Amino acid sequence: MAARPVGTVTRGTTNPNRLRRVDRWTARTMAPLLRGPVEAPVVVDLGYGASPVTVLELAARLRAVRPDVRVLGVEIDPVRVARGRAVADPPAVDFVLGGFEVPVPGGGRPVLVRAFNVLRQYDEEQVPDAWSRVVSRLALGGALVEGTCDEPGRLAAWVDVRRGEDGAPAPRSLTLAWRLAGLDRPSVVAERLPKVLIHRNVPGEPVHALMQDLDRAWARHAPLGAYGARQRFVALARELTDRGWPLAGGPARWRQGELTVAWDAVAPTVGQRRV
Repeated sequence: MAARPVGTVTRGTTNPNRLRRVDRWTARTMAPLLRGPVEAPVVVDLGYGASPVTVLELAARLRAVRPDVRVLGVEIDPVRVARGRAVADPPAVDFVLGGFEVPVPGGGRPVLVRAFNVLRQYDEEQVPDAWSRVVSRLALGGALVEGTCDEPGRLAAWVDVRRGEDGAPAPRSLTLAWRLAGLDRPSVVAERLPKVLIHRNVPGEPVHALMQDLDRAWARHAPLGAYGARQRFVALARELTDRGWPLAGGPARWRQGELTVAWDAVAPTVGQRRV
C-alpha cells in the first residue's frame, strides 16, 4: 500500500489572484533557478486548497521565465486532487495526492516548492519538521517558499528556505508585501507573518522591532503621500536601510510594495540564542 500523505487537511480557502504577489516575486527572484540546467524543471504548489486556480496561475506566470516548466499541485485531500485533475494538462500541469513528503511522479525532485497558507494552521513547534521534510525533497540548490497571505492577497509574507550543507533547513530571507493603496500602517502585515514568526511579534524579538520601524518610518514620511503611496514607501525603505536593516533589491521592488530582509535580521530568539 502507498504511504499515507504527511500532514493534515487545511481549510483550503483560496481565490483567483490571491497569490499574485508571491508569484511575481517567484518569477523574478527564482528565475536563475528555473533557468538552470535541469530539463523541464518541476515546481510544486503544496497544499493549494479547495480550488486548483493558484496552480494554474503559477504555471502561467512561470512559463514566461521557463516555457517547459512543469507545475505539480500536491494536496492531501483526494476530493481536491480530483478537482485539479479535471483541469490538468500533463505533463505541463498535473495534480497528485500527497503532503510534506512532496511526491513527484517518477521520483523526480522539484527545484521549487511553494507552500502558502498551509503551516498557518499548524503549531509553531511543527514548523521545523515540516521544513525539514520538504527541503529534503528539493533538487540541488532548490528552494522552499513558505508563507501566508490574506484572502484577497493584499497582504503577504513568506520565507525563502534552502537546504543547508548539513541538510537542515536554512532560511535566507523574509519578504513582506502590501497593497499600498489605502495602506494605513505597514505593521498590519504582522497578522500574516509565517507561522515561524507570527507569535514572535512581541517586545524583544527582532521581527517586532522591524514592525515598529516600519510604522515609524511610514508616519515620518506621511507628507510624501501627496505624491502617492509609492513615493512614501520608497522613502520608508530608504530609511530602514539607513537604520541598518539589510534589505535586498531597490526602488523598483519597493514601489511595488515589497520588502525583502535577510533572515538573520529577523530570526526568532529563545532567550538570547538565535534560532
